[in-house]
Amino acid sequence: MATESRYWAVIPAAGVGQRMQADRPKQYLTLAGKAVLERSVQPFLMHSAIAGVALALQPHDPWFAELDIRASKPLLIAPGGAERCHSVCHALEVLLASGAQEQDWVLVHDAARPCLSQTDLDRLIEALSDDAVGGILASPVGDTLKRDDGAGQIAQTLDRTGVWRALTPQMFRLGMLHQALSSAIAGGALVTDEAGAMERAGYAPKLVAGSARNIKITRPEDLELAEFYWRSKQ
Repeated sequence: MATESRYWAVIPAAGVGQRMQADRPKQYLTLAGKAVLERSVQPFLMHSAIAGVALALQPHDPWFAELDIRASKPLLIAPGGAERCHSVCHALEVLLASGAQEQDWVLVHDAARPCLSQTDLDRLIEALSDDAVGGILASPVGDTLKRDDGAGQIAQTLDRTGVWRALTPQMFRLGMLHQALSSAIAGGALVTDEAGAMERAGYAPKLVAGSARNIKITRPEDLELAEFYWRSKQ
């Protein structure tokens, strides 16, 4: 008798965030009174469909223990890797070792993306639960795109028709994603997101429209914008 697939969240949180020029990784900076990582984990801990969360952390991470994350569901810790793809792969392996099944769904979310709404999370799960491959939250590009010549001058204006910005979460079957990531890593392809690994494996992930407010904190001005979104929501 087939068992019903469960949903797990994976959050790679081993990055150092050098572009923020802060005294700690960006996922541990303060946003509206809490650490960015606490804000990023919160939607999954609150969502009734999510069975548990796996976090990939740097070895000897000195900041995580300071967080106030209260979980009523499993919160698993995996070792972070050299790149995002390694961290996610390690987290998937921890889930498998803890009883998750290959047919279960995993939703991989950026640690520095603290403005995910429950509406977008619901939309992603609803859109993909019966999909053969899975997919990602994404937002159509509205800006004009330029390619530089390597010397700081414009070489070309790119056609933005059909171009989307990849957001997270990115939702795929645990077994398929683990195989795709493992293959990419073995082949020396350091894919920058999970959809890239699935594309490399021959799949065509689905695009699910998400809010442009679901920003990733990369630079100091991103933290200011996220703070504005949080304050306006409160």
